Amino acid sequence: MSEHGDTHIGLPGYFGVFAILVVGTIITYYVALFDLEWIFPGANTLVALLIAFTKMTFVVLYFMHVRWSSKLVWLSAVSGFFWLAIMFAYTMQDYLTRSIIGR
Repeated sequence: MSEHGDTHIGLPGYFGVFAILVVGTIITYYVALFDLEWIFPGANTLVALLIAFTKMTFVVLYFMHVRWSSKLVWLSAVSGFFWLAIMFAYTMQDYLTRSIIGR
């Protein structure tokens, strides 16, 4: 529950967020159809991850009601994002430092 009562966006807001999620899914599909390697290697993956992060943010803020929650819930959500960033950083560090000969 929120410290300000039962505040939420209502059905029109939920349908709006749902529409954003559907549009994000369609954009992800069309990005996968095109080869963006001419920009830089891994551009398709980066664009797909950015779209997924945006969709995840909408789900957490609106469907999980974090936007109207207390500061402690915000702290938990932000610390989860921070931990995810650490895990991505270590994974990419491992992947990017591998030798090309072994591939």
